[in-house]
Amino acid sequence: MPESTLYAFILSFLAGISTIIGAFVIFIDKHKNNKIVTISLSFAAGVMICVSLTDLIPNSFSMILKNASIFLRFILTLIFIVIGIIISMLIDKYLPDNYSSSDNKGLYKIGIISMVAIILHNIPEGIATFITSSNNIKLGMTLSIAIALHNIPEGISIAVPIYHATNNKFKAITYSLISGMSEVIGSILAYFFLAPLINEHVMASLYAIIAGIMMHISIYELIPGAYKESTLKSVLKYFIIGFMVMIISHLLMN
Repeated sequence: MPESTLYAFILSFLAGISTIIGAFVIFIDKHKNNKIVTISLSFAAGVMICVSLTDLIPNSFSMILKNASIFLRFILTLIFIVIGIIISMLIDKYLPDNYSSSDNKGLYKIGIISMVAIILHNIPEGIATFITSSNNIKLGMTLSIAIALHNIPEGISIAVPIYHATNNKFKAITYSLISGMSEVIGSILAYFFLAPLINEHVMASLYAIIAGIMMHISIYELIPGAYKESTLKSVLKYFIIGFMVMIISHLLMN
């Protein structure tokens, strides 16, 4: 295996494993304080919407059918966003409820849906990290740092609701780890199968679909879940903090 390929796998692994850092917040939350739920869900919503609006959607629009008219590119990007929203709605509709308490049921579903969305987000992210790092290790390191920064709150958005719903730290950590390791799955897929097949049009459609999923989860699941536990002012405050953290990570990446 070439040295550049090995470094690419290592960077993908380090970026993915950072979700565990976020998941460790449950060890601070010893008394299962509802304020932790508000902070984590609001913060995660800010992160996801920021990633969608400032990263996924602009990249999708800029990459899709570059020679086509702006109107056609806009419509295609919008169609893929709507497909993502529909996928998220179907996941929400058909996800089984595992807990009898309505509050726990809601939090458990939030955690699972967040995990599914983040896995779908991390796989193409892992592909992009691997391909970038294989060709330019310096750029790959910068990209990996930025990904690690926004994987931390993603870990929080999975672990906290799962922990509050199940009272099981191991399950909360495990689900966060699964979502993070999907970065490595993306790298493996890129190395063995997808590198020759992945083009800008495929990545553009994936970015828009993932943006639709993440925005739907944020607006339909995370923000309402946070609002149940606190005031609108508190939800907005931590939402804005999450949004700003992602803006800073984008600046670091660039």
